[in-house]
Amino acid sequence: MEPAVRVALALALAVLAGTVAPRIADAQSAGDAARGQEIFATKQCARCHQPHPQAGTGPALETLRRPQGAYELAGRMWNHAPAMFTVLKVEGLEWPRLGAAEMADLMAYLQADPARDPAVDPVKGQMILVGKGCLKCHTWKGEGARVGPDLAERRASFAPAATWAATMWSHTPRMAAVALERGILYPRFTGDEMRHLLGFLRREEPAR
Repeated sequence: MEPAVRVALALALAVLAGTVAPRIADAQSAGDAARGQEIFATKQCARCHQPHPQAGTGPALETLRRPQGAYELAGRMWNHAPAMFTVLKVEGLEWPRLGAAEMADLMAYLQADPARDPAVDPVKGQMILVGKGCLKCHTWKGEGARVGPDLAERRASFAPAATWAATMWSHTPRMAAVALERGILYPRFTGDEMRHLLGFLRREEPAR
């Protein structure tokens, strides 16, 4: 059998078996839970998130640290950002900065696994884009408000989940402040909504 034929056959069998690895852009390097625990401490997350029965100003550590999807955790962090920003401002503390690698480690510590996120449903994603009011600040391929950037131009920051979570974490305080100034309801995400939204935003347009 010719080498090219063998390669083609192997790829075909891999596709049928569902063993082809995801595209590099979608793959997330495995974080390290031990490093994530250190980051949780050094970024002072433990100031507000104490384990039971200790009291903290934020949700208990056990609420944060549980088996969950990576995009699911990103959505929970998004929801949490405005309240956290307010608390830090009152206490005179700086917003903790997290790079993508640090975020991957933190996600590992908080037991977030990309494999737990479901397959993307583009229809749900499109409904979430409209229903959450994202276009009140952003445009999507030129349609919508022009307060923030066009989401179609930011595909590279939407995956893998750690990259998106780090990007979102850096910009959410400003976004929340703008939403407050403009009287726009800050969107909240539950369950798999963040996964479907980002999946819709990242999907490739069919060739014409």
